[in-house]
Amino acid sequence: MPPNDIAGETLDARLLDAHARGDRPALIALYLEAGETAQTEDAAGFYLTHAYVFALETGDRRASDIKARLVAMGRER
Repeated sequence: MPPNDIAGETLDARLLDAHARGDRPALIALYLEAGETAQTEDAAGFYLTHAYVFALETGDRRASDIKARLVAMGRER
């Protein structure tokens, strides 16, 4: 089973499900997972930016850590 599969569901499928349910805490976690397992820096930046936006929208405490990662990547100030 690929590393992003849990109980047969791909990360993409879990992201789509979380979007359909409007589950923002799950979206933060899933986009963080996607950013950590992304194959390129551009893909990682894309996923982490999404995690950051959802974290900001929900007031999630992980927002500052995500921002720090984006700053380190040169994608945020």
